Amino acid sequence: MKAFAPDAVRAQFPSLATTDDDIRRIYLDNPAGTQVPELVVQRMSECLLQGNANLGGFFRTAHLADEYVHQARVAMADFLNAPTADEITFGQNMTTLALHLARSIGRFFDPGDEIILSRMEHDANVAPWLLMARDHDLTVRWLPFNTESFEFDDNALDEVLTDRTRLLCIGGASNLTGTINDIRTMCGKVRDAGAWSFIDAVQYAPHVLPDVQEIGCDFFTCSAYKFFGPHQGVLWAREEVYGVLEPYKVRPAPAELPWRFETGTQSHEGMAGTGAAVDYFAGIGGELAGGSSRRKELEAAFAAMFSYEKELMRQLISGLGNISGVEIQGITDLDALDRRVPTVSFVHNEHSPDHIAKALSERNIFVWSGHNYGLEPAKALGLLEGGGVVRIGAVHYNTAAEIDETLAEIEAIVS
Repeated sequence: MKAFAPDAVRAQFPSLATTDDDIRRIYLDNPAGTQVPELVVQRMSECLLQGNANLGGFFRTAHLADEYVHQARVAMADFLNAPTADEITFGQNMTTLALHLARSIGRFFDPGDEIILSRMEHDANVAPWLLMARDHDLTVRWLPFNTESFEFDDNALDEVLTDRTRLLCIGGASNLTGTINDIRTMCGKVRDAGAWSFIDAVQYAPHVLPDVQEIGCDFFTCSAYKFFGPHQGVLWAREEVYGVLEPYKVRPAPAELPWRFETGTQSHEGMAGTGAAVDYFAGIGGELAGGSSRRKELEAAFAAMFSYEKELMRQLISGLGNISGVEIQGITDLDALDRRVPTVSFVHNEHSPDHIAKALSERNIFVWSGHNYGLEPAKALGLLEGGGVVRIGAVHYNTAAEIDETLAEIEAIVS
């Protein structure tokens, strides 16, 4: 197997070569949204220029639009290892999809039924379900995480799971602490209890290749703009679960899969770009190890990217640990990096997160500060009132030199 080649990867991203007043850009804002490779831009442009029509027409542009959308579903089915492309639903983003789906799910439950929400979540996997619980008189039970280990204790789910549990909503990886959760075990426990599981994989999918069949969940969501695609959301659900839920849709819209939960005219160019993002990963895998299928190429790509990102993470965590006054809010054990993604958040005992992030931006280093919509983890860690965290998010197009430069600038800012 060939070695991962970051220079070859970076050459595929035009924005990485952009300068401002001859100052290079360092993109470490990736947990909020990644840059896109040229392949994504080309595919979206082709769709707009060659197949810009609504679906189902008798004419050429409609036929091309049908094909772009179909190929995007097939690509996402390969990406998620879904049994069929008909289980792929597209939407504006994960938040919109969750709010839309919650309206249908809520009608399936009875007053007094229970749902389990996690204290580690982005609010897109909290607020839709709180609203659903309010509207249908459901009981919310909270799954706490250990604020010292930044992980869920082994028995945490057992303590809140009851015979009234109907739904667990859990993230694949935290957008604040970076923790990768054992969603396979959690979904198994919930399934054994006769309940459904909903996975927010927005932070998980850019780093760990999803496998919805192995995970054993019932719903799985992600957003393409977090994995080098356009602003597009994706929902997968089991066909049998889709079948028992009533979609909220206009009357002429199809009642069959895969269209029944896609409200209105979709962004066909966004779908095309999402498929291209999957093909971009497959291209990396093909260069590294080849493969008998796109799924095999994806597996090779993600194995190589995770290994590379782990070294960036090791460098970042070690470097931050050597800066006086810095406290990392996440797993720091260098032997446990397989249990986290390279989203590293920290606070400083003298400087606010906004101050550090603003000072870095003046050096053209892009990071985020604040709660980053992780209201529950920020509150659990006692960080909300102090302005949240500084969040640095590396991906496979970042380099060791960029991490070194960022660490040096942070040390200069706080000293």
